[in-house]
Amino acid sequence: MHTAPFHTALSAPIRALRCCLLAAGLAVALAGCASSRIGKAAQTATGFASQLLCDDVFVTGIDAQTAFAERIEPMPGMGLAVASLKRDVDLQRGEVTVSLAGGYVSRARYREGLGCVAIPAGEPEPPDAPPPAIPLGSAILPEIAQAALVAPGGTLQAAIRRAVVDVDGTPRHRTKAIVVLRDGKLIAEAYAQGYGVDTPVLGFSMSKSVTNALVGILVRQGRLALDQPAPVPAWSDPADPRHAITVEQLLRQTSGLDLPQNNSGFDITSQIMYTARDKAGASAEAPLAVAPGTRWAYTDTNYMLLSRIVRDAVGGSAADVHAFAQAELFGPLGMRHVVIDFDATGTPIGSSHLLASARDWARFGQLYLDDGVVGGRRILPAGWVQFSATPTLATGYGAGWWTNRAEGKVPGWGAPWGLANAPKDAFFARGFMGQFTVVIPSRRLVIVRLSVSHVRGDDIEETDRIVGEALAAIEAAP
Repeated sequence: MHTAPFHTALSAPIRALRCCLLAAGLAVALAGCASSRIGKAAQTATGFASQLLCDDVFVTGIDAQTAFAERIEPMPGMGLAVASLKRDVDLQRGEVTVSLAGGYVSRARYREGLGCVAIPAGEPEPPDAPPPAIPLGSAILPEIAQAALVAPGGTLQAAIRRAVVDVDGTPRHRTKAIVVLRDGKLIAEAYAQGYGVDTPVLGFSMSKSVTNALVGILVRQGRLALDQPAPVPAWSDPADPRHAITVEQLLRQTSGLDLPQNNSGFDITSQIMYTARDKAGASAEAPLAVAPGTRWAYTDTNYMLLSRIVRDAVGGSAADVHAFAQAELFGPLGMRHVVIDFDATGTPIGSSHLLASARDWARFGQLYLDDGVVGGRRILPAGWVQFSATPTLATGYGAGWWTNRAEGKVPGWGAPWGLANAPKDAFFARGFMGQFTVVIPSRRLVIVRLSVSHVRGDDIEETDRIVGEALAAIEAAP
């Protein structure tokens, strides 16, 4: 989710688990209460925790105790719940089980090649599937660096190295990786202990930007159109007011669906994202709250609907999605350490659960810096990058990307729309807990920051500071 909730950038304001775990703490305090609302919030909290721990332990490769201590335990509200939040990490089975107050059990299981899949309470376990046999092929994006760490001396390297070391007395930013790409070449990078050039890190709502690319490829191929009614079977009747929702409106978060997201655990979106077996199917059931195209409202569920649309367009299975993404996007870009989580129906969680290394995120940003063209091959439609970075209504949000053109703060998030230290032409993918891929066309730069920060608003101010110091160091260099 991005906005914060759970996702992403919270998927952006993602207060993420915070509110969910506050609800979980309340459930513990009211252990004897039969309130279904509290129960749903508590179930959402354990679902969130099990999914994230599974990603950290089995994909990123972080030990379970460190993952819990950095990712889950610091969440606001955990003080009430931590004593009753039990977790079991089965390294042999590749499974994480989390429960609260002796109930509200959630499980997530790692499947090689298919990431982590949630197993909602009371739902059948999805069948095992062999890893998709997908040849990597030859990348057409020139290599951005050699295999060894790129760590030249100078002001730039010193600035980014400082960023991955928290200073006593300052907020815990927990920056894990920074990569700076200029003209397609990696000029500096730094990693925290336990992370390296090949470490896949959860991008949270940066995943939405990848979904934007997959939709763009289908548009280029003529299999989707931005102005067409979104091909959601539940809305196929022209008399259904939701039939009018377009693919573009889902991308721009203006679908009008009554799917609020505040990441409290009581909101329908966070419950769908962390308790529903079929996340897109549950999202498609929502009625309209306002007419499509009239109001911007950030929610992960719009991107789960797009993820289902992508899945169905390329063949209908997780293996089909893998084959399509590898052949059309990850392979050409040389993104070699990408893992996508799927729900139990084989739909990619394209709102918030894609993991990739910092170098891979930089390669992805380079695609947008180069107007969707790689090695002379057009990956994205002509004009797609401009479309994606054009503000929606009176916001700083584009279509799966954030722009740097709006002043002030995101309503309800208490965090800036953009980066004060970056040029106005910058745009960026943004995710919960401080995940950013910043594209700056006027400087021919891509800057990636990955972190496990609990500073509100996706810790955007720290990213802004890092970007500002990097720009100053580059400009000062001879």
